[in-house]
Amino acid sequence: MPAQTPDVTVTVIVFNDAERLPRAVASLQAQTHHNIEIVISDDHSTDRTPEVARELAAQDDRITYLRLPENSGGCSAPRNRALDIARAPYLMFLDSDDELPPRAVESLLAAHRENPAIDFAMGAVQRIRVDTGHRSTWMPHLVAERRSVPGIEAEPALLFEHLSTSKMYARAFLDRHGLRFPEGIHYEDQLFSAQAYGLARSFTVVPDTVYRWYIAPYAAESAASISNQRHKLANVRDRVHVQTLIDAFLEQGGFSDAVREAKDYKFLKHDFRMYAGDLPYRADDWLEGFAGIVNPYLAGLAPGAYARLPRAERVVLQLVRDGRLDEARLAARGLGHGVAPREAVTDDGGSLYWGGTLPATPEARRELVLDDLALDSRPFPGAQFRHEIVSVKRNPGPASLALHIRTHDPALRLPVGPQVAALLLSPGRRRTTVRFRLDPVRPGVFEGRVDLDLTQAALPAQGFDGTRHPLLQLQAPGGLRNTGLLLAPLDFPSFTSEFHQHRVTVEPEGRGAGRLQVRWAAVGLTARVVRPVARKVGRNPMARRVRRAVRLVSVLTR
Repeated sequence: MPAQTPDVTVTVIVFNDAERLPRAVASLQAQTHHNIEIVISDDHSTDRTPEVARELAAQDDRITYLRLPENSGGCSAPRNRALDIARAPYLMFLDSDDELPPRAVESLLAAHRENPAIDFAMGAVQRIRVDTGHRSTWMPHLVAERRSVPGIEAEPALLFEHLSTSKMYARAFLDRHGLRFPEGIHYEDQLFSAQAYGLARSFTVVPDTVYRWYIAPYAAESAASISNQRHKLANVRDRVHVQTLIDAFLEQGGFSDAVREAKDYKFLKHDFRMYAGDLPYRADDWLEGFAGIVNPYLAGLAPGAYARLPRAERVVLQLVRDGRLDEARLAARGLGHGVAPREAVTDDGGSLYWGGTLPATPEARRELVLDDLALDSRPFPGAQFRHEIVSVKRNPGPASLALHIRTHDPALRLPVGPQVAALLLSPGRRRTTVRFRLDPVRPGVFEGRVDLDLTQAALPAQGFDGTRHPLLQLQAPGGLRNTGLLLAPLDFPSFTSEFHQHRVTVEPEGRGAGRLQVRWAAVGLTARVVRPVARKVGRNPMARRVRRAVRLVSVLTR
């Protein structure tokens, strides 16, 4: 081990992750600030992790390998054991399946050196979807501006950024307060970060990306991270338990109502919202167990935290609290998509409420009222309807579907009589439109049948690899159009067919709103020749300029 005292110790925690550990360590070896100590803290792995870690340590004298004598089952113990031996005055943490960008240590250390009085520095986190490669910034509005914050009371909204890995801590700060990661619980980051925010006299926010967080949202249940094990009721209990510990810390510390409301809002907007999107896919007994766990905790949260939520989220919350769990499933399918309820009821004062019965309590009326959505008065292109596929059947042919569709119009926006409707599908730039008719079956409900022949979809010349979800469009008198989601049955049997040099799969989406999902994958010559050539040509700057010019001429000559 080198005699020079390192400026920063970065702890890499690992458990049975021999494959990705070298990538994490390589990201530390590539740091622009070189005087760092790397501690690989192994939570008693049973795969090749010890062998890989020892090889890495043998190749770089900045690396120390630490192996726990038994598995702790969490992240806290390996981090704390590394803290015991860390030699640097500043500390960072990295998970073995993630990375640090090259300038992460340099950026955060510079913030400490510019203002030695701060207790920690924090930066932006880049989220990378391992299934799609899509990159986004975690909570971008919180890290958009460089600033020093004189304690969490000045910016309670920062409680939303609860990751311990996006921060560089002064060792003296952690030691002064005896601040360590809580062992024996899950979601330890949330408690540790809340305590760090609450105890810090000041901290600095830098807008630089300092952490790359790889997200595998649809990993197999056996391989999913703790955060992705929402299908387990024990996971719900763990998350609520941590919230109660944070509440106790805030109460004992005498923090303001604004801080405590911000923490409650964060729980509703982030933690509960994660489970809410899964409700349509949960069994009855799971839903009952879920409500039994969360409802006592929800009852004690600040009313102001509820008031800050979008109406759709407040509806789901209230339906869960009222035990209307089947209706909560229905409401959850519209989260984030502007989907109307199947039905709504009006009280004597003309206010519109979610569902078919008037809410029983003043609190429920406050949460389930829909007046602010203006379902009965917003302009037609932005009106909210609910389009559902009642059944999906295969017609004769390679990939022809017979769809029975029902549209719910709870605010009675559509005129009496048949409606002009169309299915829209766009694999590539060209849109395929299949028109059909929706007939009234009772006030506010319309039904129709349409055949969707996927062999007629307008594919681009170079073929198409990707996923599309058909939309439903309504046309009002005067030519106005309204386009909305098309929800599918959650369990209809999927099928796969090959035609036109493509393999096409039709299936329920399986997550989120649960739309009808169509996946194309090029095969044959299209996959082996046409698409590779198209990609190669597409990277040519001249080809891109020609395509832009052609599109511009096309627009100007319409």
